[in-house]
Amino acid sequence: MKLLVAAVFLLTYLLIVTKKAHPFVVLGIAIGFLFVSGVITPKQAISSINYNVLAVFLGTMVLSSLFTFSAVPAYLATKLVDRAKTVGTALLGICILSGLISSVVENVATVLIVAPIAFEVARRLKADPLPFLIGITVSANLQGCATMVGDSPSIILALSSGMNFMDFFWMKGRPGITFAVELGALASFCVLYLMFRKYKQPVERIEEVKVKTWFPAILLMLMLLTLGSTSFIKNRHPYSVAFICLGYALIGLVWHQLRHKESISLIKDLDWYTFFFLIGIFILVGSLSFCGVIDDIARFISAITKGNKFLSFTIIVWFSVLVSAFVDNIPYTVAMIPVAKLVATSLGTSPYLFLFGLLIGTSLGGNITPIGASANVVAVGLLHKEGYAVKFCDFVKIGLPFTLSAVSTGYLFLWFVWR
Repeated sequence: MKLLVAAVFLLTYLLIVTKKAHPFVVLGIAIGFLFVSGVITPKQAISSINYNVLAVFLGTMVLSSLFTFSAVPAYLATKLVDRAKTVGTALLGICILSGLISSVVENVATVLIVAPIAFEVARRLKADPLPFLIGITVSANLQGCATMVGDSPSIILALSSGMNFMDFFWMKGRPGITFAVELGALASFCVLYLMFRKYKQPVERIEEVKVKTWFPAILLMLMLLTLGSTSFIKNRHPYSVAFICLGYALIGLVWHQLRHKESISLIKDLDWYTFFFLIGIFILVGSLSFCGVIDDIARFISAITKGNKFLSFTIIVWFSVLVSAFVDNIPYTVAMIPVAKLVATSLGTSPYLFLFGLLIGTSLGGNITPIGASANVVAVGLLHKEGYAVKFCDFVKIGLPFTLSAVSTGYLFLWFVWR
């Protein structure tokens, strides 16, 4: 039975990664087969879905769309460019801003927000915009795991592990993963600085983007403050985070409908693909858990490392980097969270060392290649649309040193703080 479930999972994963068929069709056939063969029951499938994750993802997705609509991020980017002394510092500033926006806004949306500014700077310089777009994209992917609501893997890990918003900053008397990400950002932005320092031309003024409304930005800040403050409440409702995110999203949708009459179109344009993709992945990974495959993987890692905590941590981090460089990090994250917990249990240590290491590896590994993350694919698509061909090696030249510097720094920080 275990071999059957593992084979179905690997085949499904392979077909999704290679895009040989539509992911929903592949997931539907795989889950249907598991039902018919008796591997998993409908009741078990329903219980394997993490509704907390889905609710938080949906709520933050709505607020991210409203924030993009408000034009506040684009306004901040043009202001930043106007204040820079050289084009190189302007581009580095845009990358930093891209990372900050991405800590609360979905990575793809961040790239779509900031990319037009980078294209405009490159156009005025008569320069290739490729390094600018890649810099923005890898910066967005990096900061996406700095907060609980920054990216899908962060949401999944937090709500699958009983973590709250403030745990990313400070947890059990120790610095959280946010510190590891920001130290990694300092190291990786040094890489970007070396790449952009040759652009010493003075900055030409860019037409300022006008803000449509500040209300979504206010809602987003209130949501973050509410998440932070409720983190200190003991015995809070297990779905409190979901209620908060959905509540602010509902306020935003009602405001958007009353003020702009566009809520229906906004709802249609949300990332429903990822939302329903998550449901299928939860069920598929649930079948691995029910059949004991997850336990076997954890025992295998413990066996090959012979109980060595550092070696186990190293394997989880760098294997995650390697895998995420080529495949979607959402199904990998869902599958590996229980593995990381079981490895920690077998070693008699805190699971957070392995969980934080897993998140660093899966979130940053996608920066290596143009197919490693959805934001990368979008950036390459935008470049193609503007008539610029992007070779695989062109992306790797920037993405690889950026990723190695960021992951290495975060990896060492996590080990010395959480070992």
